[in-house]
Amino acid sequence: MPTDTHADLLARQPVFDAHVDSLQRQLDLGHDLGRRTRGHLDLVRGKQGGLGSVVLVNWVDPKHIAAGPGGARRRTRALLAQFHELAAAHPDQIAWAGNGALLDAAHASGRIAGIPGIEGGHSIEGTLEDLDWYFEHGVRVLTLVWNNHLDWIRSCQPGAGPGIPEGLSEFGKSVVRRMNELGMVIDLSHSGEKSIADALATTTKPVIASHSGCKAIHGHQRNLTDDQLRAIAANGGVVGIVFCTAFLKDEAQKEDARLRESAEYKAIAGPNDTDVFLRQGEWLQEHATPLPMEVVVDHIVHAARVAGIDHVGLGSDFDGIGRTPEGLEDAGCYGRIAERLLERGFATADVVKVLGGNMERVFRAVTGPGTAAHRARLAPLARVGSA
Repeated sequence: MPTDTHADLLARQPVFDAHVDSLQRQLDLGHDLGRRTRGHLDLVRGKQGGLGSVVLVNWVDPKHIAAGPGGARRRTRALLAQFHELAAAHPDQIAWAGNGALLDAAHASGRIAGIPGIEGGHSIEGTLEDLDWYFEHGVRVLTLVWNNHLDWIRSCQPGAGPGIPEGLSEFGKSVVRRMNELGMVIDLSHSGEKSIADALATTTKPVIASHSGCKAIHGHQRNLTDDQLRAIAANGGVVGIVFCTAFLKDEAQKEDARLRESAEYKAIAGPNDTDVFLRQGEWLQEHATPLPMEVVVDHIVHAARVAGIDHVGLGSDFDGIGRTPEGLEDAGCYGRIAERLLERGFATADVVKVLGGNMERVFRAVTGPGTAAHRARLAPLARVGSA
């Protein structure tokens, strides 16, 4: 009998990448993501790599908080505007997907389903009103916290000072409940141990950890323990395996740290932080000892073994990481993961789940069709999605 190739699988189930940071390049560097660019991801390479759905996140450097009240909000809105400008400029390539029906419509028309996300609860500046505003303007995923602790949630990083809760405060729990009501996906990547437990105890809908690895393979603080993998599975959620070399293997983390201390690395300069970050990543990719992409597959295999095959997906963190494993240099390379999983003996139906089926399931379950009032308010966005 003929066997499926990775190309067959990508045609059947396009990739759902749950976490990509490319909007910063469009805002700060003028990159048109509808054309081939520098960096990890654009729509051209994504389409070539089998990308069908992508969460394009608005990540706000905490320095914008230091700018005073409204600083994080202004930066987030500027990045979100870039998403909608991208969809308006390239309606033949990408369509806003606010729920499963719009995701299906994008796929049926041969376009990538674009899903705006926010990485870090500091963007809501402590108000549910801001959360509502982001939802009404198309955001469908919120990573509750980034590496900076907030007064309503603790991150996975050390150094939380006084006033930081062990997990979620009462306001933090109200954020989770409001996201459930709105139909916004809760993302637990970057969250601290008790924050994850509190969110899982509060939510009535499945969650994701959009871009994380397995702590059993590499004990990085950003990775998840086996107990956390099981807890997310019990919730019906999905873990997106990240492509960040430092999260995947101890040796790679040490290699990155060593190179970042070099005089050549420290001398890299540019007109703004996004340009410097891009140049630094390109330099690391060129000078670091390559990390084989098999390590990404190892994390997928472990997560599938512990959490179950229905609870594993992909969250590259493209354009938010310094360097990537060898073979996964950019968005044109997703198919290599399918290829390796087939070589490891995964059934074709299970590879389909990892590529995107599992993330699609959670997205559909959480976003739903929306209320009549929501659908009316979102009509302008839906028109962009059906252009």
